[in-house]
Amino acid sequence: MASTKIVGLKRDLGVWSASAIVVGSIIGSGIFLVPKAMILQVGSPGMVFVVWIVGALLSLGGALTYAELGAAFPEAGGEIVYLKKAYGSLVSFLFGWTQVIVAGSGSIAALAAGFVLYLANFYPVLDTVMVTVGPVAIRYGQLFAAGLIAGLSIVNYFGVKLGGEIQVATTVVKAAAIGAIVLIGATASQGSVANLTSSTPAVGGVSGFFAALVAALWAYDGWNNVTKVSGEVKNPQRNLPLALILGTLGVVALYLVANFAYFYVLSSQEVASSDRVAAEMMRRLYGPTGAAVISVAAMISIFSALNASVLANARVPYAMAMEGMFFRSVSKVSPDHSTPSVALFVSGLWAVLLVLSGTYDQLFNYVIFASWIFYGLAGFSVIVLRRTQPEIERPCRTLGYPVLPVLFVLGALALVGNTLYNEQSRTESVIGLLGIIAGIPFYWFWRNRYHTD
Repeated sequence: MASTKIVGLKRDLGVWSASAIVVGSIIGSGIFLVPKAMILQVGSPGMVFVVWIVGALLSLGGALTYAELGAAFPEAGGEIVYLKKAYGSLVSFLFGWTQVIVAGSGSIAALAAGFVLYLANFYPVLDTVMVTVGPVAIRYGQLFAAGLIAGLSIVNYFGVKLGGEIQVATTVVKAAAIGAIVLIGATASQGSVANLTSSTPAVGGVSGFFAALVAALWAYDGWNNVTKVSGEVKNPQRNLPLALILGTLGVVALYLVANFAYFYVLSSQEVASSDRVAAEMMRRLYGPTGAAVISVAAMISIFSALNASVLANARVPYAMAMEGMFFRSVSKVSPDHSTPSVALFVSGLWAVLLVLSGTYDQLFNYVIFASWIFYGLAGFSVIVLRRTQPEIERPCRTLGYPVLPVLFVLGALALVGNTLYNEQSRTESVIGLLGIIAGIPFYWFWRNRYHTD
């Protein structure tokens, strides 16, 4: 009798590929941009470093907590799996809904647009309007960004191993480029230690601290992306925790030394007045040539993050479909390449539509804080699952349990609560919450259609 070929995802990602997804997902454009937003909120380099460290501790606490979840449940989708096991399918669906509709696809769109923003420094024609469709003006750069998303979606269709190898290569080049720039800034003769004690007018207080923390956490965001591809990681019980912890620690170290270089060369006032801090630092040292070097480094960094986002975010609609919470066809896997082919198409197509609409940045800002609602719930699920499923094998246990998960959850609550309370971010927060709630009718539609539990 002829054997039937079983089609499914393959475990082709090793520890280096998984770590590269962590690093590549986190380091995008944030490290080049957010110091300005942070100094305007807290006023001094010293407080900026405090915020970076608090954000690092929160992100590392999340990585250590997720390490237990990822090793215990090494399945595609990450939080989709953890939230369903802990709280049921509704919470799991709402996380997936947020990722698919805005956060995940919006992140892909924003990264592609960011790449074009730097590329336009060399090719200004990308800023030219090509056609106007009603109230929407489509620029050549938007078409280029759409093509970039489509191209990386196709590359990742041909196998997660290929996507992982590209991720390793681009992450190594990215880290080396940023490291070289940091070294140049930190050893520059034009720098001054006095800059590190300078200050500038700022919002200050608790509101200023949390607003700066939101900016820092945006720069750190993506440390959890590797859990979305858990079903394709070799020896996940060992490699997932290693990737989460080593990748996050590596990024934290790079971010801290990068900020030292910025503030060593530039004063607080100069950082506060610069939209592109890294470019301003290199322009100060080497003129237009230095600024051009930063543009190339930023494009490498963003390209790496974009590939990681395309690879990881497609696994969310795939996992939802596998759980009966999305169209069944999205769970199809390529028989030749063992990749979620339809999910890659759906995720990429939606990101292309967002980038062509030109509204992705507003949509994404509305739900950044909402992501931390789900991060907090996923962190608390470690405690819930220890009680409800004590028999599950846990190859990696959270360090400092239960203190670390509790601190992580409290940090997430403080961040979400302050963002909702703060008048400057309240409107976006409420819209983000309404966007999540809007997913409930769709949940009932798919629940009734596929009879999921």
